[in-house]
Amino acid sequence: MLAALALILCTGCELPATPTIDVDDRTVDVELVLAVDVSSSMDEGEFALQRAGYVKALRHPDFINAVLAGSRGRIAVTYFEWAGTVRPESVIPWQIIDDASSADAFAAQLAVKPIGGSGGTSISNAVAFGANLLEQNVFRGEKKVIDISGDGPNNLGAPVEVARNNAVAKGIVINGLPILVRPTGSLEDIDRYYAECVTGGPGSFVLPIHLASEFVTAIRRKLVLEVGGIADAPGMMKIQASKPVNCLVGERYPLTYPDP
Repeated sequence: MLAALALILCTGCELPATPTIDVDDRTVDVELVLAVDVSSSMDEGEFALQRAGYVKALRHPDFINAVLAGSRGRIAVTYFEWAGTVRPESVIPWQIIDDASSADAFAAQLAVKPIGGSGGTSISNAVAFGANLLEQNVFRGEKKVIDISGDGPNNLGAPVEVARNNAVAKGIVINGLPILVRPTGSLEDIDRYYAECVTGGPGSFVLPIHLASEFVTAIRRKLVLEVGGIADAPGMMKIQASKPVNCLVGERYPLTYPDP
């Protein structure tokens, strides 16, 4: 059944071509997928804050130093934005980051990319798309990570647990950046939802954002933790909920969003 569901996880998603890389340059410390929510539950202000957070984080000395501190001193990174599905034009293809210049080049591409949202929230499509990017690239990383942000539960596509379990079974770690700046109707504890239903793999964690002012700092901290392989830090959540979280809450109950 899982295999059958996996076939429909990312219908219509197209993978971008991976640039040609010399064989000697394919080994990296981390293969990192940045998967960013642009669904209709986010407003324009949150889009802008989220985008600025990633641009600034990629250029920050803390992130660059974390990359250089790895055994090989380099990582491979790709970025995409998702809602109900993934639009090919939302993807920045795989690139090596191994110094301040390469980090700035990636951030510069992201900074000029148009910002736009769309309806629906398919975390399962995003996870499946990210897993495909990790499986089909040319790199060899010690760790494969999907870094996924979002402010609402899965409400389209296959159940999110199916996508999560399939990815984890392939050796992929999924970390979460749940956004709790505004309530999202059927689920207020999106951090617990991400911890129980979305994230997984050895050392996986959740780092919630509660205030708009926390976007830049939280995104930077999350990237540093992922690249540096830090197992524990203030603000990280590794929780077992006191009562089970309904991982199908988005599919079973209609979402209502406050006005922007």
